[in-house]
Amino acid sequence: MNISELMPLYLSLRLALTATFIGLLIGLPIAWFLGNTQWKGREVLDSLISIPMVMPPTVLGYYLLVILGRNSWIGNLAEKFGTPLVFTTRGAIIAATVVSIPFFIKTARSAIEGIPANLLDAARVLGRTELNIFFSVVIPNAWKGIAAGLILMFARALGDFGTTLMVSGGIPGQTLTMPIAIYNAMLAGDQATANRLALIMAGTALLVLVLINLLNRQVGRKGNQ
Repeated sequence: MNISELMPLYLSLRLALTATFIGLLIGLPIAWFLGNTQWKGREVLDSLISIPMVMPPTVLGYYLLVILGRNSWIGNLAEKFGTPLVFTTRGAIIAATVVSIPFFIKTARSAIEGIPANLLDAARVLGRTELNIFFSVVIPNAWKGIAAGLILMFARALGDFGTTLMVSGGIPGQTLTMPIAIYNAMLAGDQATANRLALIMAGTALLVLVLINLLNRQVGRKGNQ
């Protein structure tokens, strides 16, 4: 494998890690809200967040193009600041975040909802603020589920093809990620390159599954104690 074949792997890892970090900052407060509120509209909000999980990637990519393109107010504003969103690395990161963040939010929400209510109530009785409860009670008790959600999000962002291709194209050195590189290799009839890249992606997917199973096993042991 030469250097040019490693570039898509580097871009995919950078994109997935950035999307996962953004997803953590945005998704964790949402998961906490959904798992810790009795608001009647929370299931509607959860359904809206989950739409990217069931929407065809090309359709999701089309809507992102409409929202982020230069004809939209968001895209137009970004253009004025000299930071276009579509067909750029920024667009690829946005696309990867949108398609993968539901996996993190749903997993983290389940972990947060699994925290015994008496622990949260005891902390409130002691006069702790919700922010203090979040960091001193929620995170220590739900971190394994949160970590599993982050791994799932990373894997989904790493393997995204359709939405990323629609929003950012496959520009070498900028947005040519591993899935797109595999697709291009197949179109070019380069079976050997496609096989090597696919093997790397398959190995990554296997590693992700192993990590998730290990975390779930530890969570199960903790629950049985």
